[in-house]
Amino acid sequence: MKAAELLSEIDTIDSFKRYGRVKKVVGLMIESQGPESSIGDVCKIYIGTKNKRVIKAEVVGFNDESIILMPYTTVHDISPGCFVEGTSEPLAIKVGAGLIGKIVDSLGDPLDGSPLPKGLKQVPIDQDPPNPLKRPPISTLMEVGVRLIDGLLSVGTGQRLGIFAGSGVGKSTLLGMIARNTKADLNVIALIGERGREVREFIERDLGPEGLKRSIVVVATSDQPALMRIKGAYTATAIAEYFRDKGLNVMLMMDSVTRVAMAQREIGLAVGEPPTTKGYTPSVFATLPKLLERTGTNEYGSITAFYTVLVDGDDMNEPIADTVRGILDGHFVMDRELANKGQYPAVNILKSISRVMNHIVSKEHIRAAERLRDLLSTYMNSEDLINIGAYKKGSSKEIDTAITLYPSILSYIKQGTDEKVSMEDSFHSLRSLVGAGD
Repeated sequence: MKAAELLSEIDTIDSFKRYGRVKKVVGLMIESQGPESSIGDVCKIYIGTKNKRVIKAEVVGFNDESIILMPYTTVHDISPGCFVEGTSEPLAIKVGAGLIGKIVDSLGDPLDGSPLPKGLKQVPIDQDPPNPLKRPPISTLMEVGVRLIDGLLSVGTGQRLGIFAGSGVGKSTLLGMIARNTKADLNVIALIGERGREVREFIERDLGPEGLKRSIVVVATSDQPALMRIKGAYTATAIAEYFRDKGLNVMLMMDSVTRVAMAQREIGLAVGEPPTTKGYTPSVFATLPKLLERTGTNEYGSITAFYTVLVDGDDMNEPIADTVRGILDGHFVMDRELANKGQYPAVNILKSISRVMNHIVSKEHIRAAERLRDLLSTYMNSEDLINIGAYKKGSSKEIDTAITLYPSILSYIKQGTDEKVSMEDSFHSLRSLVGAGD
C-alpha cells in the first residue's frame, strides 16, 4: 500500500473511545446512558475499581436515549455507574484449520481453556445468506452411511434437512452416526441448549474420537444466557460458511433449532416484544429463515445441514416445527412408537421426505424406494387385521407380499450405531429386497 493510501486510511480511523454508565439492571437486561452504539454492537462493561473485570454485552435495543444491553455471561456484580465502553463492532470469531478437532463456546474460545491456535482469521458471526442466483442447483449425492437415509431418503450435497423428534427418541445418536460415517470433508456440530451432562457423553459416545478428528463442536449449554445460546447457532454457521468459501463440502449439524427459537423468544420478551403464536415473539419467525437460509450451496462449496427440532408432546404442527419444515428441503420424522419397539434409527419413513431425492439418484433407485414405501404402507394399514388374525392369506396378493417381506424390510431399516453401510450396499440391498416382492 502506498504512503498516500496509508495516510488516507489513517484519516478514516475513529481514534475516540466512547463510554457510558450503567443506569439500571432488570432481569438480564442492562440499561446504560451511552455510549453511542448500533443494534448488534458489542460493548464492554467494566466492573470494580481494582483488578477490573470486563463483561461483554451486546446492544439489543433502545429506550429513549438509553441503550439496552444483554450480557454474554451473568449480570452478577454489575452495579449502577459501571463504565460501559462501545466497540462499534459486532461479535466476531477466529476461524481456521487449527480449529478442527476442537470444542469451542459461542464466542469461539476453546472450552478446555487452551489458547487458540495461530493463523486463524477473524470473521463476523452474522452474515447474509448467499445470493439466490449464485446458488448452484443440488445435483450430487451426499453419502451419510446410514442405510435407511441413503436408500430411502437420499440426501443431496448442500441440502438442508430437519430431524423432528420428541425428547429421548434417538436424534443425538442419529447425528453421531451421520457425523462418523458421512463423506463430507468436515463436520461442524452445534449443541445448543443441551444439558451439561450430555455434552461430554455426545462427544465421547456418539461422536467418538474418529468423528471428533474431522469435526468442530460448538457448545452452548442450557444454563448459559439466552444470548449465548443464540450466538452458538450463529457461530457454528459462520464456521461452516468459512470452510464452504474455501471450497469444502461441510456437514453442519445443529441440535436443536427449537432451543435457538426459545432463546430468541426470551430476548424478544425481555426487550418488550409482544408474544404472538404460543408465546413466541415476531422476531423468532424473522430470525429462523435468516439463520437457516445461510446454509446450502454457493459458488465455492456447500453446507449440507441437519437441524433437529424438538416437538412438544410429539406434535409435528406446533409453531416452530411448522415454520422450520416450510423453510428446509426435507424432513425426517422420528417416531416414539418405533423407538419403543426397538427400531433404530426410529425414523418413520412414511412421514418423512427428501425434496431433492428425485434429482440426485437414478430412476431405478427411485422406483425401488417407492416400492418399499408401498409395501410398508400396505402392511401398516393392515397391521391390526394381521395381528388379531382377521386377515386370511390369499385375500390380497399385495398384502401377502407385504407380510412376507416385512421382516426383511425391518432388517433393512434397522442399523447398529457402530455399523457403517456404503451407498452402494444400501442400494443393492434395497434392489434385492423389492425385487423379491415383484
